[in-house]
Amino acid sequence: MSVFMSEFIGTAVLVLLGNGVVANVVLNKTKGNSSGWLVIAFGWGIAVFVAVYIASKASGAHLNPAISIAFAAINKISWAQVPAYIGGQMLGAMTGALLVWISYRKHFDATSDTDLTQAVFCTSPAIRSNMSNLVTELIGTFVLVFGALFITGPAASLGALDALPVALLVLGIGLSLGGPTGYAINPARDLGPRIMHAILPLKSKGPSGWNYSWIPVLGPVIGGILAALTYQALV
Repeated sequence: MSVFMSEFIGTAVLVLLGNGVVANVVLNKTKGNSSGWLVIAFGWGIAVFVAVYIASKASGAHLNPAISIAFAAINKISWAQVPAYIGGQMLGAMTGALLVWISYRKHFDATSDTDLTQAVFCTSPAIRSNMSNLVTELIGTFVLVFGALFITGPAASLGALDALPVALLVLGIGLSLGGPTGYAINPARDLGPRIMHAILPLKSKGPSGWNYSWIPVLGPVIGGILAALTYQALV
């Protein structure tokens, strides 16, 4: 399996299960409606576990442009490989979001709150402050990449044996740092589904939040690079 296809499948599963748990919690008339933040955080942790396990052998299961760029910055992968990683991640995230919409289509129709509809696809801040939101995403992604680098050690991948600790790392980030912005910590996870939110024929659809969309892209990329450089300097 190619790097592109591995990242595509892994990220599609990541977003299907991760955004799927958000849909289950926030959309009207679901079995999991209003079950809360803990369910979302644990759902995302399980999504990471499954996706990393699936994609670990062929591509190293980056599933996140911030990780791919960070690994390239410290020569764990070549820059020539980065487009294949990011291309697979973006298309996978869009596909995962499409599958969530198909699965919950009747519940999207039953939900009139446009903010809740958007929340299934992409993040938005609890309190809008561009600099604070950017720093929050930077810190969260720094913890993700820094932790992942220590978990993988000298290897360049998030292997199958690393799936559980990486999932627990994401769970911890969600529980501890997710409150201000919804912890995108992954440009593909946010931007891909945001594009799908703009494209899909949702019954109750407000703006896709493009004036905020640069924050969950730029913050994670900066945070990932800083984490990789810090790891390299220390280790």
